[in-house]
Amino acid sequence: MANMSAEKSVGTTLDWLKWSIVVALLAAGVVGNWYFQEVSLLIRVAAILAAATAAGLIAVQTERGQGIWTLIKEARTEIRRVVWPTNQETTQTTLVVLLIVLIFALILWGLDSLLSWIVSSIIG
Repeated sequence: MANMSAEKSVGTTLDWLKWSIVVALLAAGVVGNWYFQEVSLLIRVAAILAAATAAGLIAVQTERGQGIWTLIKEARTEIRRVVWPTNQETTQTTLVVLLIVLIFALILWGLDSLLSWIVSSIIG
């Protein structure tokens, strides 16, 4: 029992170390981009992408990183299952919504006019 707790503690310590390296890499990318402003934009973008890739690869090695990666893969699978509407269905739905909005706008305009007429008749 104590051995499992020690292993969990070591894993947590290593995760914090890995996350510290990730933060340091990302901070180095931001500071480096600012410091080397005179260098070509292409080179700076490539350096930032390299730092971000290294940070991502290190982050995925942690427990939370693996959980996030699993979530991303599952979300991608769910997106593939979605049945997207056709262009015709989208157009028809949009027209129905516009028609209903127009009808309700006319109803509210009529109600507002009626109430204004009643109030002006009373106040007079």
